[in-house]
Amino acid sequence: MGNEMHRMVDARGQACPQPVILTRKAMAEAESVTTIVDNETSRHNVSRMAEKQGWQAQVETKSDGIYLHLTRAAAASQSSAAPQPAAAPSNGPIVVLIGAEALGQGDDELGRLLMRSFLHTLGESKPLPDTLIFLNGGVKLVTVGSPVVDDLKALRDAGVEILACGTCLGHFGLKERVAVGEISNMYTIVEHLLGASKILRM
Repeated sequence: MGNEMHRMVDARGQACPQPVILTRKAMAEAESVTTIVDNETSRHNVSRMAEKQGWQAQVETKSDGIYLHLTRAAAASQSSAAPQPAAAPSNGPIVVLIGAEALGQGDDELGRLLMRSFLHTLGESKPLPDTLIFLNGGVKLVTVGSPVVDDLKALRDAGVEILACGTCLGHFGLKERVAVGEISNMYTIVEHLLGASKILRM
């Protein structure tokens, strides 16, 4: 429908999740897109979004940035690549949103103990959630030295997707200390929340 053949997106210096949003907008208007970013987190987030949409991503590192060459897969079906609608079926994904190190309010030490117990028990429960999303102080739970890293690794190995907010990790200076899960962005987090049939907020 009058799509351009190729679009360039310069997302250098753009804060998360702008590189993803700008790239996705360009993907809707072209058959191929080149996005330029200036950090590994943006590279990962843009590539992951494109691949989930059925596009192919090739990475080229140059002196002035990371160039992501995105091409629409020839046989990609728009219907299968489209994100799930907000009105997800009742048996759709289950998402757990964790926004703090501790569970509940009143006593932080007790709250950390309860969070540890919750995540351990979650691994023994059925059905398992599809995704765990960590925001704000909750991102500390996915880092080196966290008392729940082993439980989170067991959940990951059982097929649970673990996403940690990259902005939050950056705020606490923890991006280099992630021990389990993927550094994500608000665009992806919103997609998961809108596509969920159940959201459990801790």
